[in-house]
Amino acid sequence: MQNFEQLLQKYADFIVRIGVNVQPGQTLIISAPLAAAPLARLCAASAFDAGARDVRVDWSDDALTRIRMEKGAEEALCDVKPYVLRSYLDYAESEGGVCVLSLLASDPEALAGLDAGKVSRVNAARRKALMPWRSYTMNDRVQWSIAAMPSPAWAKKLFPDLAEDEAVEKLWQLIFDTCRVTGGDPVGAWQAHLDRLTVLQDKMNALDLESVHFESSNGTDLTVGLADGAVWESAASRSEKGVSFLPNIPTEEVFTAPHKDKVEGVVYGTKPYIHGGQAIKGFHVTFKGGRIVEYGAEENAALLGEVLDTDEGARHIGEVALVPASSPINRSGVIFYNTLFDENASCHIAFGASYPGTTRGGNALSEEELLARGMNQSLIHEDVMIGAADTRITGRTRSGQDVALFENGEWVL
Repeated sequence: MQNFEQLLQKYADFIVRIGVNVQPGQTLIISAPLAAAPLARLCAASAFDAGARDVRVDWSDDALTRIRMEKGAEEALCDVKPYVLRSYLDYAESEGGVCVLSLLASDPEALAGLDAGKVSRVNAARRKALMPWRSYTMNDRVQWSIAAMPSPAWAKKLFPDLAEDEAVEKLWQLIFDTCRVTGGDPVGAWQAHLDRLTVLQDKMNALDLESVHFESSNGTDLTVGLADGAVWESAASRSEKGVSFLPNIPTEEVFTAPHKDKVEGVVYGTKPYIHGGQAIKGFHVTFKGGRIVEYGAEENAALLGEVLDTDEGARHIGEVALVPASSPINRSGVIFYNTLFDENASCHIAFGASYPGTTRGGNALSEEELLARGMNQSLIHEDVMIGAADTRITGRTRSGQDVALFENGEWVL
């Protein structure tokens, strides 16, 4: 690829300076699989150049993760020692504070064929043990961002007919394109993109909607009531100290909080849902009174059931997001088998927890106050893709007026 090293450096600098927006004196915690080491190193260097006090990297490895899940005792894998949580909170509570970067590069089906129930329970135990730390990102108390780089296993999953090095190069090109790096000025390209999303966000908030209704020819007929005080958000967020950051790179969505008890109808997934290194394909879920009362899938239905049984909140949704079919990611024609990309190619909902910031003043509210507004609480937040090329979305205002939002998968607002 021409100018690869220059593009990679621009990508790393953009992730650090604009994405997570490291501030002088902060510690940056990077979580990354070994396959993402080249990008992690560049991000660490860029963070120090931006004034970071320190950079901590938490490494993982697909092969070792599979070995532990396959051979380890479930009881041991679910036993998350208190020091693990404390090690994160010590940074968060330090004077300089912390920010968080997750780099994704794993094989999307690294755990295929293993006991789906065991994988789900182990992941749930870790989420529960780290919930106090997770609240720092869910509530936007600190800056956090997620970005990706190719690994051979991921690239070959997408492009099985190509040689490994060709597949990796093609995936790099897609990442650079969809993350607006290819043009050479990611900061300028992203600012223009953020401005467009902000216009849509402001239009949605001005409507004062009480619900949105999804219809498509695949059978989707879903009405999503919105939480009390629901606020539509887009790409950029702000930490409790007022620092701007981009949670997802890339991002194409305008999203808000459903009311956990006001979702009705059936919805069909339009892209595979990757959970715990396994793909759930051809799924559907049926809602009554906000709760999922029936579900199915063409592949890995049992795993979907394990996800939905994580806790009571997992059978309700915490996010509804609007993404046009013409998004750069969807136009690529590639299913990425990675939620970071696939959720930004399609309208989606999320099983599980709401983001407190998607209700007015929510980051300052207690759990009880959030529940009173209809905000969902759960150990999980799992985005699943529901947008189709012919999706029609109609909003209903609190004054009873119907407003066309999407026709044939595209914004018409």
